[in-house]
Amino acid sequence: MASFRAAVCFVAAANLSYFGVEFAAALAIGSVALFADSIDFLEDAAVNLLILLALGWSARQRARLGMVLAGLLLAPAVATLWTAWHKLGTPLPPDPLSLSLVGLGALAVNLTCALVLARHRRNSTSLARAAFLSARNDAVANLAIMGTGPVTAWTGSAWPDLAVGLAIAALNADAAREVWQAARAEGRAAKP
Repeated sequence: MASFRAAVCFVAAANLSYFGVEFAAALAIGSVALFADSIDFLEDAAVNLLILLALGWSARQRARLGMVLAGLLLAPAVATLWTAWHKLGTPLPPDPLSLSLVGLGALAVNLTCALVLARHRRNSTSLARAAFLSARNDAVANLAIMGTGPVTAWTGSAWPDLAVGLAIAALNADAAREVWQAARAEGRAAKP
């Protein structure tokens, strides 16, 4: 439990730190993909802080929190859909080099977090599952963001950025579903 607590604490701090970097970059270059990922960094920090808070709770209480975390995992998806909708009004492409470089930094943070959490991924609790899935999905999203830079430079279009932003939203929705299912199973197992 102590090693999981330390891992979650590190991941929360790393996510909160890079949220500021990526959010500022997203606003500066007008990137839906970076916006989606930055909001996801903030959500991951919140999720990991809630996990730290709940580590001493009963299985039933943790299962309830797992259901709340599933809802939190949907928040970046909703924010991304809103941002994408507004971007459609002025579909200007973001700066491709900045997009790729910020995506590379995000990938480094998320791969580090995923590696820190990897030894806990087999933990059957919804809290451990939420932490690991968030880090894993974010690393996948960062690879897509990095690839979007060259595609945006080649096409001169905002559509690659929009598509990656929407794909990140779908990843978050799927992770929310998995955490919800794990929390429900945990809750059923905890009933007397």
